[in-house]
Amino acid sequence: MDHAELTRTIDATCRLTGEFALRSGQHATEYFDKYRFEADPVLLRAVAEHMVPLLPDETDLLGGLELGGIPIVTMLSSLTGIPAVFIRKEAKTYGTCRLAEGAEVAGRRVTLVEDVLTTGGAVRDATTALRDLGATVDVVLCAIDRSGQPSGPVGDIGLQTRPVLTKADLDTVRAIVASRSE
Repeated sequence: MDHAELTRTIDATCRLTGEFALRSGQHATEYFDKYRFEADPVLLRAVAEHMVPLLPDETDLLGGLELGGIPIVTMLSSLTGIPAVFIRKEAKTYGTCRLAEGAEVAGRRVTLVEDVLTTGGAVRDATTALRDLGATVDVVLCAIDRSGQPSGPVGDIGLQTRPVLTKADLDTVRAIVASRSE
């Protein structure tokens, strides 16, 4: 699936309109329901395939953020052979009591994988926690960057955002489709 087709399909499948509260506390009249593409094996694979060329060469581990980043990171790991770690919002108080499940992160370069970025709150938290554990975290890949910021929402913490799609991409395709139907 080429980039244009992926953009059209994701927009048609995932863009909802209404009143929505976001994790950041902001309110929006549009919402990109990432679970609609993450639950579809064809779309999930297409998103992950578009992430492959965005990966930094020096990536040791792919870090999927709970919950939306987990399906994407699993598919991306399968496509690339790079091991995945699953990043919890906070370490559990039982079992292994780990924040990052699946592999040791200390001394390793972790590329984060997230579904939708708006303010980057969850990515900030994960980056700080992983760096505290001794990981190097410089890049986050995301399916959709809806922040509207040219360099993404987490540049201030030294994190480069590499999106498959931006809100501008989705808005452009939406406008093209709307103009064709008039």
